[in-house]
Parts: sequence; structure tokens; C-alpha cells
Amino acid sequence: MPQSPPTVIVCAPVPPDLRAAIEAVCRIVDIPTGLRLDEAVSAADRAVARGVLCTVRTPVDAATLDALPAVSVVSNFAVGYDNIDVPHATRGGVLVCNTPGVLDRAVADLTMGFVLCLARDMVKGDAFVRQGAWLRGPAPLTSDLAGKTLGLLGMGRIGRMVARRAQAFDMRVVYHNRSRDMPSEDEGLAAYRSRDELLAESDFLSVHVPLSAETRGSVGEREFEAMKRSAYLINTSRGPVVDEAALIRALQEDRIAGAGLDVMEREPVGPASPLCALPNVVLQAHAGSATVETRRAMMELAVANLLDALEGRQPRAMVNPPVRGGMGAAHA
Repeated sequence: MPQSPPTVIVCAPVPPDLRAAIEAVCRIVDIPTGLRLDEAVSAADRAVARGVLCTVRTPVDAATLDALPAVSVVSNFAVGYDNIDVPHATRGGVLVCNTPGVLDRAVADLTMGFVLCLARDMVKGDAFVRQGAWLRGPAPLTSDLAGKTLGLLGMGRIGRMVARRAQAFDMRVVYHNRSRDMPSEDEGLAAYRSRDELLAESDFLSVHVPLSAETRGSVGEREFEAMKRSAYLINTSRGPVVDEAALIRALQEDRIAGAGLDVMEREPVGPASPLCALPNVVLQAHAGSATVETRRAMMELAVANLLDALEGRQPRAMVNPPVRGGMGAAHA
């Protein structure tokens, strides 16, 4: 008697050809993005589902994992995985996968886009022309990037790519990280600074740390007080890394010059958000990886991670690789 294909829960936008690759070997249960799987999936499907393909908007906490006793892999369509209770997954023998590497360039590009927009005041410059102000006189002067200091809080793959782009603009790059990046220092890509030195020196402070219990709210009142009044904050990592209420106060009181934010504490934000009323803020809709090419590469990796895990191959990107040896076991 032929064995039935494994059931997988999909709550991510999968292109037709990649969906066909999943359907060739699996039975798909579709669930809208963002819903709780322990509530939205039928009891019968929860009992047999062996894999989950999701985005960061789908919570995969302890209750969800406990409600999916046969699941052996959760493949996240994202680099971050703060939506997943990784320790609980690990204890239960559930492999967690993500999509690092393929979006680094896109996020680094957007980071430098914020630097350019803030230094050259390009959003206001666009409005200046559209509203007819140019007819009455020249636009206000802005600032050069050459010679300015870009501070990177976090020096991983994305941080290094941002540093390379900043060098093309003749910026000085400094960084702080939990561990020294000696290859980057030896290459002359960036110079190490203590956290306090980084805050004091940076004309642009760009955040590139993952969200964790340690980093949540770690950029707040103290950090804004330590920054130059002429400095800008850029965040393309995770919104809750920055204490948003403290940031809004710092911006309203001109304790820093402005901010470029791709991520916020709660998303999506609407026009009633205080951030939208601040003229010294440039906002994007969590769009760091939002290019056609990058999103395609991310989904290809997420699907490959899912199918590799289910079919006994080693996935390319694993958050908790020690689980790999015991994959396939049901969890309590």
C-alpha cells in the first residue's frame, strides 16, 4: 500500500512553480499569513502535519508547537525567527530553518538609501518641487556624505555589506559587535569602537542586530542622549530593538537630527502613528528585502529548506542544527 505524502502547512505567498515543487511530494494545507496555527488548522491536519512554511507574521510559540505533534521542521520565510520559540522547538526535536544570506544586499542597499535620503533631505526635496516651492527660490542646502562617520551597531553579513557601500561614498566606518570582526578590520573596512564610543562618534548610527531578550529596547533614552544632536538613527533590523517611545521623544525634542526606519515596534503602522507626523523621519514598510529578485531567492531557499528536511537531506540554513541528528521524531 503506497505511503501517503506528508502534510505541510503553508502560510506564506509561494509562487506557482515553487508551490508545484511542494505539491509534487507533499499535501498542502493553506492557512492565511498571521493566523495562529493551533486555532486555524483543523485538529485532523494538526495531528498529521509534518512541516510548516511560514513568515515572521505567523506565531509559532510553545502552544502552537505542542498542537502540532508530528511537525519536524518549521521553515521561516525570513532571516529573523523571533516569531518562533526556538528553545521549545529544539527541546521537541523540531528543526527551525530561515533564509540568511540571500537578502543581505537588498537590506544593505536600503540602508544606504536611508543615509542618502537623510543627508540630502531627498523626501523634502521631492515635495519642494511638487508643491511649486522651487518657483519661489532655491531649495535649502543639505549635507555631504564624504567624511561623515557611519556607525554600525552589529557587524554581521549585512553590516559588512553596508560598510562596503559606505566606503564608496568616502565615509568613515566604525562598528561595535559582541565579538571583533578582525578580517574586516584588517581589510580596512571598519574600525572597532566600544558601544559608547560608537554612539558618540557616529553621524549615522545604523542598527544591524537580531531581536532577542538582550537586544529588545536596547537602543533607548541612554543611547539617544549619547548621540550627537546632528546624528541620524537608521533601523533596518527589527523594530523592537529600538525603544520607539524614547525615539519619538528624542526626535520631537531635536536631541537627534532624524531617523530612517524600515521597521517599527508594531507593524503595520498607520497615519495616526506619531512617527508619521515627524518631518525628520523617513519611513518604509518593512521593505528591506522587498525586491522581486530577493523575495524570489528567499522563497526558493525556504522551500528548499522545507523539502530537504522532510526528505532527509541537510537544509542549507538551520537555526538549531543540533536537532538535525534527531529529525523526524515527534515531540511532546
